[in-house]
Amino acid sequence: MDRSRAWLAAMLLALAALYAVWFLGDRHYTAVLLVFCLPPVLLSLGVLVRRTSAAFWAGVFALFWFAHAVMVAWSRPAEAGYAWGGIVLSVGIVLATSWPALRGRFRKKA
Repeated sequence: MDRSRAWLAAMLLALAALYAVWFLGDRHYTAVLLVFCLPPVLLSLGVLVRRTSAAFWAGVFALFWFAHAVMVAWSRPAEAGYAWGGIVLSVGIVLATSWPALRGRFRKKA
């Protein structure tokens, strides 16, 4: 397995764990698990079994996760630490999904 795929799977699982801890104790915790935690876990499994569509959808979802985290960091100072973790992880996910294409684009031609 190449490093970008391993990093992508690890960051997706870290994001799911972040959301699980972030909303721990919420009265709608089951909904939180279904909406925020399940998608990155399923996408990480898809990445690990080399489904090319999983990496694409991880990048698309990361844009939504990024927007959500920025909104929370801006509007709820008490949750800003979790939100900044989400910002860093979502940017990392976008970079990990783009890395193989960037590497191919800028590879030295022999």
